[in-house]
Amino acid sequence: MTATEATSPNAALSQGDLSQLFAAFNDVTEKLQETHERLTGEVSRLQGELRRANDELERSRRLAALGEMAAGIAHEVRNPLGSIGLYAEMLASDLPEGRGRDVASKIVAAVHGLDAVVNDVLAFSREMCLSPVEQHSGELFRNALDSCRDVLTTCAVRIEGDETVDADPSLLQQALVNLIRNASDAVEGRGEVTLTAFAATTPGGDPAVALAVSDTGPGIPDDIRERMFNPFFTTRAAGTGLGLAIVHRIVDAHGGAVRVHNRPATESDSGGATIEILFPTRTPGRATADPRSAA
Repeated sequence: MTATEATSPNAALSQGDLSQLFAAFNDVTEKLQETHERLTGEVSRLQGELRRANDELERSRRLAALGEMAAGIAHEVRNPLGSIGLYAEMLASDLPEGRGRDVASKIVAAVHGLDAVVNDVLAFSREMCLSPVEQHSGELFRNALDSCRDVLTTCAVRIEGDETVDADPSLLQQALVNLIRNASDAVEGRGEVTLTAFAATTPGGDPAVALAVSDTGPGIPDDIRERMFNPFFTTRAAGTGLGLAIVHRIVDAHGGAVRVHNRPATESDSGGATIEILFPTRTPGRATADPRSAA
């Protein structure tokens, strides 16, 4: 036996052995690649959640500071404003018909307008003390619509879906009223406003119930969408710019989220904007599917 023959069984691998070795190596490499991609995706997701959480925390801090300042100003303004209104009403009642009484009446009207601004500021700045109660979305929608009849006289209104929402009833109604009035402004009294309740998930993936207010208006431009929930921001000639900021505060206090999107026009949908307010559910899986997904 030669030296080569003696060492060949241990020193050389057959073609089949090499194939198995490369196959095993490739299999391990693919699994490592899959694990790497999965971990990279998870890290990216967690970083996104951390950014959102930090943004929300920073927003909450800014709003708290702004609310404290606004509340102080509003309280300082309210007392002298009440006195001005009282004296103007007394003057209007004492003056005879004519220019003097008209001027006094205009002062009274202006004071009432400023008082509404002060009330909005105080509503925005006050601490949200929640008293959650389970309520049916249909009843919530109807109560909110009753408070908005003055701006919905020529609008078509639809209610879709029925869910149980666990939230503070007075605060939730205030949020819905503000959204409905905002939708009415968007359609300028000539379109349709739709109120929808359906199952959803929060940005963190938890089950929630969404209450959506949709309109058939022109939609919301991107630059406005980024600022529309900022306090005192408004695109209207009149108004405090606090309506949507109050909505956001109410939803934040419930641990929920707000989503805004535009709907493209289709054969079954004339397009427009939709604002959804999401409230976490205490019992996962209770909510039903979005009725619009079946269309």
